[in-house]
Amino acid sequence: MTDKLEDTDLARVEREEGLVAKGLAAGRIGTFTGAILGISTVAPGYTLTAAIGLMVAAVGLKMPAILIAGFIPMFLTAYAYRELNSRAPDCGASFTWSTKAFGPYVGWMCGWGMVIATIIVLSNLASIGVLFGYQFVGRVLHNDTIAALPSNTAVNIISTVVFLAIATYVSCRGITTSERVQYVLVGFQMIVLVSFAVMAIVNSGGASGHLSFDLDWLNPFTGLTLSAFVIGLTGSIFAFWGWDTCLTLGEECKDPTKVPGRAGLLCVLSILLTYLLLAVAVMMYAGVGTEGLGLGNKDNAENVFGALAYPVMGNWGGPLLLLAVFASSVASLQTTFLPAARTMLAMGTYGAFPKKFAQISPRSLSPVYSTVVAGVVTAAFYTIVTLLSERTLLDTIAALGIMICWYYGITAFACVWFFRKELFLSPQNFIYKLVFPLVGGAMLLWVFVLSVRESMDPSAGSGASIGGIGLVFYLGFGILFFGAILMIAMRAYQPAFFRGETLTMDTPPLP
Repeated sequence: MTDKLEDTDLARVEREEGLVAKGLAAGRIGTFTGAILGISTVAPGYTLTAAIGLMVAAVGLKMPAILIAGFIPMFLTAYAYRELNSRAPDCGASFTWSTKAFGPYVGWMCGWGMVIATIIVLSNLASIGVLFGYQFVGRVLHNDTIAALPSNTAVNIISTVVFLAIATYVSCRGITTSERVQYVLVGFQMIVLVSFAVMAIVNSGGASGHLSFDLDWLNPFTGLTLSAFVIGLTGSIFAFWGWDTCLTLGEECKDPTKVPGRAGLLCVLSILLTYLLLAVAVMMYAGVGTEGLGLGNKDNAENVFGALAYPVMGNWGGPLLLLAVFASSVASLQTTFLPAARTMLAMGTYGAFPKKFAQISPRSLSPVYSTVVAGVVTAAFYTIVTLLSERTLLDTIAALGIMICWYYGITAFACVWFFRKELFLSPQNFIYKLVFPLVGGAMLLWVFVLSVRESMDPSAGSGASIGGIGLVFYLGFGILFFGAILMIAMRAYQPAFFRGETLTMDTPPLP
């Protein structure tokens, strides 16, 4: 298969399969920029402030070890993405590759898992951004009333919807605008986070509850029960989610067959190092106790950086950390639109979604319609679940781990099947196209099964349950079941995709 679609190939595809090139802006993104966009989507500031407390509650001193354990399946799966992208660069990524490997039904559900996971993350990102935005302004102005505004449901919903509208607009402006914004936001975020980590380590000796560094913190094979390991690992996998943004920008990269894969690997490695530095720093400074600044204190669990900002960085540096988490949310909110919109663009192009989703703005060369739909659905989703109950939103976020393992795992296995005739042609093929993807997929499948089992526990998530089964289970599988219903409806509306007429193993890349 050629790396780039020739004019004659494009004419044949248009004539025989009724497809047209997507029309994205080509040659805009290099390896470093791709990694920046991936890091932005992962959002280390936003992710860790919410995830540290949850992981400490599950595994205590083993938080750094759990981060390493969560990194392993992500790193191995990143190789699956790299190999698939080198052969078939496509903004549909997981959707396109799983369709080529396993057929339209598995591909559609894989794409659905990716899109709905993104919608859930977008809603949470917007709410975190609003929370830290008001906290920053309130702290700077010494006004507790402003800092507490997000607790008002009406203010919270209106502010979040406005925040989403702004992010949607910036994403619609095109990849070049997104790139410029991300350099500023990610750069500021990383500088402040690293400064915070260094200050926490340097000042750890004088803090109550502080701990001395121990290499055993990094060992995931000791001192953990299976249940604690699974809960912590699910949180860790969530913490790495978003690096695959690099792979949905394939057609917009300078070398679509090489840049996205390199950017994805660089992103995953950079995130791991950042996470380990911050995890060790906050443990050395605050410890894992349940009182005061301890990471095990339930009052700090949902906002660890908010609790540690001023004690570690003082009155001048504290607001910078709050602003960094706000910048992390803003940056991730804007880049998280990219994979969702481009996956829907690909699904529209190949007939898995209505053709309207295949539209590209001639001015910005971006999928404006898909981006706006993602923004509107996210706003509606957040409004509904917030009005129902804050607990419902928490349980929906808890179900996110099921969605992530679902579509990452399918993609990893798709790599093995896609290259099944080439696996033993060379040592490189054997390792990168078979061993790494197969082990990564198996690990994600294992976590998926155990996560489903844990989600059935009535105490899972917020503790809400129906018929003795946790609400998290119903939400996770309810989302997948709803996707299956939509898939059946799309089969009746646009059957060509489901008959295997628009996207097959031999369909060349559409730029």
